[in-house]
Amino acid sequence: MCNTDLLVAIRAVHGGQRFIPAEVAIRLADHVTDEPLTQREVDVLRCVADGNSNRRIADRLSVSEDTIKTRMKNIMSKLAAEDRTHAVMIALRRGIIDKP
Repeated sequence: MCNTDLLVAIRAVHGGQRFIPAEVAIRLADHVTDEPLTQREVDVLRCVADGNSNRRIADRLSVSEDTIKTRMKNIMSKLAAEDRTHAVMIALRRGIIDKP
């Protein structure tokens, strides 16, 4: 942030406004239309982050393996992830899940 930007930010905040740097606003805008994960999808993602297979996650959550596969498809779609690992990385970066 250059001195001019800093001055603009100080004046805005002092005047009761909010100030969001352009680069932050752009990153936020990228996710405005993101559909949030359900709590159960977050639970599944946490299990994936812990290194569990679909079978193990299904047993742990008392659902079928097909249910886990469907949830993983939904998770990857919502996060625009290419695979399970990518979904976990996106979720960690966005603070959806914590490091295992």
